[in-house]
Amino acid sequence: MGLSFDIGGSRIRAARGGQALGEVTTPAEVGAFVAAIAGFLTPQDRALAISIAGVVDPGTQAIKVANIPCIDGRRLAPDLAAALGRRVLVLNDADCFVLAEVAQGAARGHRNVFGIILGSGVGGGLVIDGRLVQGAGGFAGEWGHGPVIRAPALACGCGQTGCLDTVGSARGLERLHEHLTGEIIGSVEVIRRWRGGRPMPAVNLWLDLVAGQLAMVVNVVGASVVPVGGGLSNDRALIAALDRAVRARILRRLDQPLVVVAEAGPDAGLIGAAYAGEVEFGAA
Repeated sequence: MGLSFDIGGSRIRAARGGQALGEVTTPAEVGAFVAAIAGFLTPQDRALAISIAGVVDPGTQAIKVANIPCIDGRRLAPDLAAALGRRVLVLNDADCFVLAEVAQGAARGHRNVFGIILGSGVGGGLVIDGRLVQGAGGFAGEWGHGPVIRAPALACGCGQTGCLDTVGSARGLERLHEHLTGEIIGSVEVIRRWRGGRPMPAVNLWLDLVAGQLAMVVNVVGASVVPVGGGLSNDRALIAALDRAVRARILRRLDQPLVVVAEAGPDAGLIGAAYAGEVEFGAA
């Protein structure tokens, strides 16, 4: 593994050869941002790969990243390559997540993989025949958006109404509970009550809405495993219930689990970026 970075709105983390190098605060100014990346480089580093919480257009290399305004809209990979004198690869963090699962996690040995994030939002990354699929505009794997939910049809941050993102995330589970009961509680409490045996119609509705959409994606892409990351994946009973619900809805009959808890852990961004960098640049 070469030099890799995991960049979010608050922190930049770096690793080389699978070993953590440290982290710094994500700067608010573009010059300081470049300097922060440069601070981890050595003369031996000929290339670097970055996982970032934003959408990367593979055609133009332009990036859309709401929580790092200084680089929003820039062609980040070419800009960094010119400034640092190294080859640079920049990928969406959900894409790096699924690559990490292919490299070291729950998707090892699988050719078609749909990795999903169920946390503050609903996201995903897609690997077909062992290769990452980014798609036009870099939106491949974004199964959380599109007007598919009729009730409750809630406004989504993407500008549409009825996206799975509005009900399938951790906040979405809370919205479903409030919609059905009028009570406002956190998703952890909703799941705790459900695991304790209390009737929780919000969980049943969540399972139905998420499983239906996920089953359709599995049928379309032919995924043989669906690793799950994000906050909701911390509850294995919930993911096991989602797995059963999805397998009951897909065309292929399976006795073994399909939807499984991801294994790469909190370093998935670094692992996936490093793996992508090796594929792109070799052992640079």
